[in-house]
Amino acid sequence: TPPDDITSLLGLNVGDGNTDMYIIGLQEVNSMINKRLKDALFTDQWSEVCMERLSPFGYVLVTSQRMQGVLLLVFAKYFHLPFLRGVQTETTRTGLGGYWGNKGGVSARMSVYGHTICFLNCHLPAHMENSDQRMEDFESILQQQQFEGQAATGVLDHDVVFWFGDLNFRIDDLEMQVVKSAIDNNKFSILWEKDQLNMAKDSETVLEGFQEGPLKFPPTYKFDVGTNTYDTSGKKRKPAWTDRILWRLRATAPAGAGKRGSISGLTSGAKVTQHNYRSHMEFTVSDHKPVSSIFTLQFPYKVDLPLVTIVVEDEWNSVADATVIFKLAPNYSRSSWDWIGLFKVGFKHYKDYVGYVWAKQEESDFLRQEQQVTFTEEELPKGSGDFILGYYSNNMSSIVGVTEPFQILLPTSGDDTSSSDSSDVTSEDDSTVVMKMRSRSPSPRKGKHRGHRSGSRSRSRSGSPHQAKMKEVDVTKAPPPSTTAETDCKSIRGPTEGSSSQLFARLCLQLTLKTCCVFKVMHPPHCKVSVEKIYSFRCHPFQE
Repeated sequence: TPPDDITSLLGLNVGDGNTDMYIIGLQEVNSMINKRLKDALFTDQWSEVCMERLSPFGYVLVTSQRMQGVLLLVFAKYFHLPFLRGVQTETTRTGLGGYWGNKGGVSARMSVYGHTICFLNCHLPAHMENSDQRMEDFESILQQQQFEGQAATGVLDHDVVFWFGDLNFRIDDLEMQVVKSAIDNNKFSILWEKDQLNMAKDSETVLEGFQEGPLKFPPTYKFDVGTNTYDTSGKKRKPAWTDRILWRLRATAPAGAGKRGSISGLTSGAKVTQHNYRSHMEFTVSDHKPVSSIFTLQFPYKVDLPLVTIVVEDEWNSVADATVIFKLAPNYSRSSWDWIGLFKVGFKHYKDYVGYVWAKQEESDFLRQEQQVTFTEEELPKGSGDFILGYYSNNMSSIVGVTEPFQILLPTSGDDTSSSDSSDVTSEDDSTVVMKMRSRSPSPRKGKHRGHRSGSRSRSRSGSPHQAKMKEVDVTKAPPPSTTAETDCKSIRGPTEGSSSQLFARLCLQLTLKTCCVFKVMHPPHCKVSVEKIYSFRCHPFQE
């Protein structure tokens, strides 16, 4: 379970959010079957606490990957999002001969300003005698993790690799009292020489090029939970640096071996500087101590032209101001599922939008690089606040263009405010079913949930008349169901006369409350379920 406050662990009380990216690796996250089912339906506790703590400083969850108890989270400042491209994740199970995910590795790769980077979080086999097995599992993870459609296909093919986690390497050949005496007297160099990972660097080819800062902190394993006391149980595990952070630069090609300066594969001149490498003794929720490090990455060039440029006024004082112009780069491949989201400053991830419009493309505009869309009144928040716009690419599964923060200062009325507040129900039932699944972020300034806005959309998608956007119904105002959901679905088999969205709205109003909540969860753009598809299956609560 996460501790109550991870501020110092994240260094937010020192840097005040000046870091560009956070990469967080966890091992042995609670993965009991009941906990995994809950985490599959809702956001897991660790992801939620990290997002809640980092989003007020402008960090957005770029990607995450979980394999049972192994979790990897990648955060970045929102203005870096357009330059983090080609994001992919991989998992490799090595427990029980590759069938169980309690051990193994999860990774995330991406291009950062034109340079390929891979983050690999591992949990390797335990116990003193399994050093060779740890190396075999690491090699297996590297061999199995292959990324599709990228110039960098394997983990080690990236310009920079960060390898970290509970690597479980131990201290060989020294008795318990010798190890503890060295710790008590801060003579860590005695222990470095017998550290299994340090020794393996001299003999294991797969470790060639990996670097690690000096271990100037006490071994991080194994402690009595809730204390800073090394293991006093009957097993009396010998202290060890099981929790590590290493990095590797791809080998530079010899001078004159080929052209340098291409976007893919440039490593000449790349530099990684480690500023600190430490453990956090104050955290006692685990039998391990967490380890952190701060790095600066320097590259000889960077790709800093966004694929989509969004132009917006500094203030929206009326609905008429809510017009957005966006320009596409010549090399950008758009999709009919692209959309522009309106995000509150301090949003958590790309699904955490207040409203959105489809980045529609009329046939007459096919060759135009500059397009225009308008937010309707239903898509806009009531009242004032600071917002940004982000262009989401369906093909790239990421935000490829953002604006600077701007203000929305729309007039409010008593009725509107009341309606907005009533739909932002804070009870456990409603927030669990609707708010958690949508993961709406609170305002970082006021610490309260935003009014939950739902747009009334009756327009069909451009060029696809049968794929009408689903209408989102305010379940707090839905009348009691007059018939069962199953009967309604049997009686309505597809778009008939009139608007498909209106037809869906009438159907949804006759469903049970829980079913309406499910339809809200499946609401586009991040769930591509059309009304036509919904008609094709029976409507039971919580059936996807």
